Amino acid sequence: MIYDTVIVGGGPAGMSAALYLLRNNKTVLILEKENFGGQISNSPRLENYPSIKLISGMDFADNLFTQITDLGAEFELENVSKIEKIGNNYKVITNYNSYEARSVVIANGLKHRLLGLPKENDFIGNGISFCALCDGPMLKDKEAYIIGDANTAMQYALLLVDYCKQVHMFLLFDHYFGDKALIDKVLNHDRIDQKYNMNLVQYLGEDHLTGLVFENTKDKTRLQVETDNLFLCIGQMPENDRFTNLLDLDEKGYILTDENMCCKTPGVFAIGDTRKKAVKQVVTSCNDGAVAAISLLKYLDN
Repeated sequence: MIYDTVIVGGGPAGMSAALYLLRNNKTVLILEKENFGGQISNSPRLENYPSIKLISGMDFADNLFTQITDLGAEFELENVSKIEKIGNNYKVITNYNSYEARSVVIANGLKHRLLGLPKENDFIGNGISFCALCDGPMLKDKEAYIIGDANTAMQYALLLVDYCKQVHMFLLFDHYFGDKALIDKVLNHDRIDQKYNMNLVQYLGEDHLTGLVFENTKDKTRLQVETDNLFLCIGQMPENDRFTNLLDLDEKGYILTDENMCCKTPGVFAIGDTRKKAVKQVVTSCNDGAVAAISLLKYLDN
């Protein structure tokens, strides 16, 4: 089967594009390597999406996923390794299969940024977590530790404090970066404490995380804390090198597109946080998906 479109990534951007395409009777296959919904599915609270006062990221993603599958979207949990141009079509190669399509939409989002310290990869899932919504309930009545200073870190702190007796936040600088409403809530919560100018320099433990060593960026003193958990919220980064045969990247690895979400190769589009853009929000990802789908429909019709 030759699909009208294969979408790489099942987050809000990819699913929004699918929604517009399916409503125009196009065949759509979505390939997602982890879980549908993308990063937003790990967010405990989504409060800035128009018309929705409050919803969990997981519920938002589930609603969008149900909406597109009801319209006939096909999906597979597979990791895309390469995309090749075959004549006027595209061959999308995954870890299990290959698929042919008349066009491709890259909506693969971002991956979690790491500190690059020894044993870090060993401790992921053995003390280091990226999802408070997933792992927070296991810390009931314990103390939780977070590294991060932006919205995700603050959202995690406000979620974890519902389970934990205390939440400790370690910031690289002397202030938070994010929405003022979240900053006010965190700073005024009596069970969330902040330690500023703290740079993590060492993980402690053998098979499981047992502690952290920080260095103060101002006076170079060191602080060692005992903990079996750490939520790492220091940002994300793209992984688009596998697509450079079809598109251009900026110096940070983000995909370059025009305002219609078109890449340099006709029939290839990029949307969401994986492309170079000033604002990365759920609503702008959905906007990218809508714009790309409309551009793609014109491409297919031509």
